[in-house]
Amino acid sequence: MSDIQIRDLTAIDEFRQVVGLEKAIWGYTDEGDLVTVPVFIFTVHRGATLIGAFDPGGKMVGFAYAVVGMKNARPMMWSHMAGVLPEHRGGLGFKLKLAQRDRALTQGYDLIEWTFDPLQAMNAHFNFAKLGGVVEEYAPNFYGESTSALHKGTPTDRVVLSWKIAEPHVVRRIEQSSLAMRMKSHEVTEAPIVNTTVMDGEWRKTKVINLAIKDRRVWIEIPTGFTEMQQRAPDRALAWRMDVRQMFDEYLAKGYRAVDFVLQREAGFGRYLLARDV
Repeated sequence: MSDIQIRDLTAIDEFRQVVGLEKAIWGYTDEGDLVTVPVFIFTVHRGATLIGAFDPGGKMVGFAYAVVGMKNARPMMWSHMAGVLPEHRGGLGFKLKLAQRDRALTQGYDLIEWTFDPLQAMNAHFNFAKLGGVVEEYAPNFYGESTSALHKGTPTDRVVLSWKIAEPHVVRRIEQSSLAMRMKSHEVTEAPIVNTTVMDGEWRKTKVINLAIKDRRVWIEIPTGFTEMQQRAPDRALAWRMDVRQMFDEYLAKGYRAVDFVLQREAGFGRYLLARDV
């Protein structure tokens, strides 16, 4: 990993390589799903950041792309895409996000946002445990129908992750403060779980959902392996999509926000921690 070069992309030929990575990483088969070379040209010309990762042979193996946006009348960055070829995963995505953060801080921004599928447990673990993001917004079917094999089969529901890149909480997560982790685990152990889940054949399913919990902190559980579930058990995947939509809609509307995610990979599930101010 140390011999990977990470640098800003500015040339048209580099933009073409990024389009190739979009197809290779997400399996897009429709031009409408792609960010195209002309879009990279004019957005980078006006403040977007496009960062590439190159192996020792000069092949581009990953990238991160963020455009300038506005939220509550304040400038911020919107990270539209970040991806790494499968054979180069295992830390490179984290380095690309840190490079993206560095660019944003240098430009004077303190917030980067992006979307991710709330049923992708590994992404949730990365975005919360590694980066320290929070979620206050759920967006049903945000991208419409997708041609990606990773996204087909259910509505493209997304949560909007807010990464407040200058806050101490984010710095602690990036630096993996062990004290912060111990304090967190002690405080949330007894939080109730919104949905009771059980194994039903090869896949987990939700058995009971409680939308009336009023505790300061609650857990929402999701299964691991959702991409495979969409392909092999689409009815079960759709049921999970609707259940998670219902739970997030209800608790976010009550003033909760998702502040953490705990992955139990061996047990086949992960849990979002939602909290609200008293």
